[in-house]
Amino acid sequence: MQAFYQLSKEAVLQQLQTSLTGLDNDAIPALRNRFGANTLPDAKQKTKLSILISQFTDVMIIILVIAAIISFVSGEHTDAFVILAIIIANAWMGYSQEHSAEKSVRMLQQMAAQYAMVVRNNNPSKIEAAQLLPGDIILLHAGDIVPADARLLDVHSLKTDESSLTGESHSVEKITSIITAHTPIPGDQLNMIFKGTIVSNGSAKAVVTAIGMNTEIGKIAGMLKQGPYKTPLQRRLAVFSKQLAIAVIVICLIVFGLGLWHGEAPFTMFLTALSLAVAALPEALPAVITIALAQGARRMAIQKALIRKLPAVETLGSVTYICTDKTGTLTQNIMTVEKILAAEGQEELLRHAMILNNEVRFSEDGLLGDSTETALVKYALVNGHSKEDADKRLPLLAKLPFDSDRMRMSTFHQHGSKWLLLVKGAPAKMTEVLSEQYKAQIPALLNTNREWASEGLRVLFFAYKIFDDYPEQINQAIETGLDFLGMTAMIDPPREEVIEAIRQCKTAGIKTVMITGDQLLTATAIAERLGMLDPSGKGAKTGADLDKLSQETFSKEVENITVYARVSPAQKLLIVKTLQGNGEIVAMTGDGVNDAPSLKQADIGVAMGITGTDVSKESADMILLDDNFATIVKAVKEGRRIYENIRKFILYVLSCNLAEIVTIFMAPFLGMALPLLPIHILWINLVTDGLPGLALVAEPAEKDVMRRSPREPKENLFAGGMVPRILISGFIMAAASLFIQWWAVNRGYNIRMQQTMVFTTLCFVQLGNALSVRSVFRPLISAQLFANRGMWGAIILTIILQSAIVHIPFLQPIFKTASLGFTEMGIILMATLACIFCIEVLKSVYRKIYFKA
Repeated sequence: MQAFYQLSKEAVLQQLQTSLTGLDNDAIPALRNRFGANTLPDAKQKTKLSILISQFTDVMIIILVIAAIISFVSGEHTDAFVILAIIIANAWMGYSQEHSAEKSVRMLQQMAAQYAMVVRNNNPSKIEAAQLLPGDIILLHAGDIVPADARLLDVHSLKTDESSLTGESHSVEKITSIITAHTPIPGDQLNMIFKGTIVSNGSAKAVVTAIGMNTEIGKIAGMLKQGPYKTPLQRRLAVFSKQLAIAVIVICLIVFGLGLWHGEAPFTMFLTALSLAVAALPEALPAVITIALAQGARRMAIQKALIRKLPAVETLGSVTYICTDKTGTLTQNIMTVEKILAAEGQEELLRHAMILNNEVRFSEDGLLGDSTETALVKYALVNGHSKEDADKRLPLLAKLPFDSDRMRMSTFHQHGSKWLLLVKGAPAKMTEVLSEQYKAQIPALLNTNREWASEGLRVLFFAYKIFDDYPEQINQAIETGLDFLGMTAMIDPPREEVIEAIRQCKTAGIKTVMITGDQLLTATAIAERLGMLDPSGKGAKTGADLDKLSQETFSKEVENITVYARVSPAQKLLIVKTLQGNGEIVAMTGDGVNDAPSLKQADIGVAMGITGTDVSKESADMILLDDNFATIVKAVKEGRRIYENIRKFILYVLSCNLAEIVTIFMAPFLGMALPLLPIHILWINLVTDGLPGLALVAEPAEKDVMRRSPREPKENLFAGGMVPRILISGFIMAAASLFIQWWAVNRGYNIRMQQTMVFTTLCFVQLGNALSVRSVFRPLISAQLFANRGMWGAIILTIILQSAIVHIPFLQPIFKTASLGFTEMGIILMATLACIFCIEVLKSVYRKIYFKA
């Protein structure tokens, strides 16, 4: 069956069983039962209780709950309360974020018109837009919100703003004639109007063809119903949590089993195993991640990137593809005159025509009107002309507005004792009305037009005619025998900073793809200027081209396509899903309703803060406050920094926890007393691990962070040699601690002194480890040694606190410590330096193996 835009007006009325006098009132009930209301369904809202419960389903949170229970059982109530505080804080933050999200479909409803002027039984009346039915005749005027999808029957200079639906920045001139070609893109259906768009000029009569969920905006609402999509960090943490849970269980079973084998009391070994389990768990990890993401979000806000969902901060660092809109993001969203060619001796008159022949309105807020016409006026103003002077020299007498048939606009002016007609319009249509003396020049003029248009420029021709006598009638009949005045070419130019940003993306291994509702020629011209596309034009496709490809073929070709033009919302969504299906991490930018489904589907949706619709902002994870692509690249750098810092924290805390476990585990088998008491383990976990760990998340980005390739999407948190580095670092620190206990035993120190020395050694070697892990592979002594002041503050504070609980008499009974002399502290410092040296050697080997450096 043919689409409505392919049918004549008479055929559309016949198919919808209606007429120009509107629906009959007797037919309304049956149609209402068949089609329902002209509304979009409410988004299904989760209950507050279900949102709250969902915060406790993550594996890491479950592990922490178990750890809290273990702490209570083993008598470490303080540890248990700290863990519970972490759990509650994370749950509250997650609850708050999720409770305020999921508003996209409701925002779509708010865009719909509330009332509509309808003709029924040949009587016009105002009704609620929800009551409209297919077959209704509606009347529209400038400023109206279109209440339903409809086929135009009669138009008077009608233009609609469809930017929120199609992404096209210009108002669309509407027609009533048949469109024979198959064109699934709403922006190409010029004889149709769509629910939620705005009438920017003129008036119209139309017949409703679709309501509710069957409208174009309704189809978009349907696409927004997809389920939640986990970020790369969430997926990696889920894997990490499961691996950690298994490791903790295995450690407990091994320790418990070996203790029984050596004849230890079952209950004693049970408590020992539980203590080791608590030591193995990085209780601070969820809190540290939340703090890292929150700090990153604050830094991004300063750089004009507003984060709506915290996990999106890290997701940016994983991005392999950025699919971006063109208008306003890659370009300035300001039409600019780039080329001008005036007839000989007519430069001044051409500029007068640019400032007079238009519908632009001057106001306190600047120029108001069509972006093309405001560009012409601005050019004339910048080049020394003023509206007041032009009006004084050439007073306006009459105006012939632009229409889609003649594709010209004319203004009629007083010109001294004569009269002047100024005309501008489409090159092909303008050459039809030039006088005979220009016939020989027309091929050259049109050739220049083709050259300029091939560069993505929008070209207009200007002409004029001087009348000795006032014409009998001012109509389009006087638009003949014109003299050529000149031609102008305009474009929405690229942002200068975007060129460098795209170059950085290439260096960082991120592919940038343009997806726009604009014409292919304009899109490819901008892409070439930005360095995204080579001049051959390869790698550019239209929505019509995509329709011809099977899903299998498109999955293979999608990696080679850089520019998509004239695409539908469904095709944008398909592009994102196909890239994700190929294992890519996709960031998607957009500003219109048509972008909402793909923004929500993308690993990170990026909405425009200035030009973006409420629907796009509610669907997005991040909002660009300056609508600038370069801001995305800054955010990518921040995301990479955060992910690296989270990995550094995991390396630090797990290697330190392993050192504690190995020390506790090995000392009895080496014939020595239990080296650490539960209070020592608690202190190390909360203070020695916690303070430097928190400082690590604020570590500055390493200089080459944007010269590395993106992480593999399936890469886990332990990729790149993390596991062997954790193991070796942990064993090095454990060896230093066991050496200190062996030394203390040989010197005849009592158990309290032995435990204090091991306790202090573990504290110091872990601080040295914190300094070492600040860089993935750079030496500890580097140009950035003092870049992180927070780290040095944490180290100094930890040393002061450790010294306090060791040397202040009234704290010694609480923490079960003994005072250490210069000899004991000297051997501990020597062991610490040796430990740091060994870890740095390990880092050097690690660099050669994994970074080939």
